[in-house]
Amino acid sequence: ERAGTEGATPSANSYQQAVRAEIAHLRQLADLLADPAPVEEAGRRLARSRPLPVLGLRAAAAQARGFCYFAAKVHPDVRLLDEGGTMLADRIDAAVAAGATDLLCFALPRHPAEVAEALEVARAAGLGVIMVADGAFVPVVQSGDLLLPAAVGRALTFDTACAPMMLGRVLLEAMCDALPQAQSRLEEFDARAAERGLFLE
Repeated sequence: ERAGTEGATPSANSYQQAVRAEIAHLRQLADLLADPAPVEEAGRRLARSRPLPVLGLRAAAAQARGFCYFAAKVHPDVRLLDEGGTMLADRIDAAVAAGATDLLCFALPRHPAEVAEALEVARAAGLGVIMVADGAFVPVVQSGDLLLPAAVGRALTFDTACAPMMLGRVLLEAMCDALPQAQSRLEEFDARAAERGLFLE
């Protein structure tokens, strides 16, 4: 045994380093949430927007889809925008025509050009933009947006987005707090799920 190594812990491998980096990102998010006011404001705005469009393209599509899955259990009209193309602007226009006031955008790297284009359409139509992004300096953010940062990990071949996912769940909680019917809607869903035998538990 070499001198000086007694009691030393082996260095972390690359997988452990990636996980520890994500833990650090979650700690950063926890520190940011010490001031809950931005998330609470976002929750109120998400709750009042009828319908609620949620935008997430390419790498961010999973975050948008996960948010919408749960939001639809308590919000009466959630509209997932997870595909680009020529109809994306039409779908934003349709949401505005139906009464939408705000749009939630998950903006994660690499940032597709279509996200910037869609946000231009949304802002021009009068929608407020609430954005979950990987930092304060993101190419699709503008000064009037409500920016909620959550770091993305880059230690592995493909980016990891544990902090943006957690922030999405926090936004869901804030939205539920602002929706007076949230608990009753959840109870109704549970009752229907039991009737239909949707879950094994």
